[in-house]
Amino acid sequence: MSKFTVTFNEKECKGCELCVTACPKNIISLNPEITNDAGYNPASIANMENCIGCQSCARMCPDCIITIVKND
Repeated sequence: MSKFTVTFNEKECKGCELCVTACPKNIISLNPEITNDAGYNPASIANMENCIGCQSCARMCPDCIITIVKND
C-alpha cells in the first residue's frame, strides 16, 4: 500500500500539465485514454507508491483539482 493517495478531479482538469512539471518524482502524466467533457486529457498517476506526498502538484494546480491524503 502506498503512503499517499493522490486524486484528480478528472471532470475539472484542463490538462495544463503544470502538475506534471512540478512533480519531483516524475510520476504524473496526462491520461490519453480519458477525455473529459471539456475535451481535455486529465492528469493521473500510474505509480502511486512512488509519491512522496510533497504536494507540489496540488500547489501548482490553478484549479485546485488535486487532493492528497496520507494513508495510515
